[in-house]
Amino acid sequence: MDLLVTWLVTAFALLIVAWLPTGVEIDGFGKALVAALVFGLLNALVKPVLQVLALPLNILTLGLFSFVVNAAVFALAATLVSGFSLRNGFWSALLGSIALSLVSRLLGLILPS
Repeated sequence: MDLLVTWLVTAFALLIVAWLPTGVEIDGFGKALVAALVFGLLNALVKPVLQVLALPLNILTLGLFSFVVNAAVFALAATLVSGFSLRNGFWSALLGSIALSLVSRLLGLILPS
């Protein structure tokens, strides 16, 4: 049940991020659901590998390179899902991933446990 709620919150958060001036575009709630599913799978499977590979850069930048890894996963999700696009490439992915984190966190705080 928690997984379903997390999926729906992420999809709704993606719609909010698309509404903000971040350069992220989503064609509707159905596409947001698919994008949230793909994003979750990429976070579970690809992101840990990228974090291990980026560990030296992450240490050198005192953790700031994590934003780049998050943006790369966000951009990969946008590439894989039709109807989910980034208007300004990397910068849209960076802003979109930061906004998605903030909006998802806020929605998680608002919803009852």
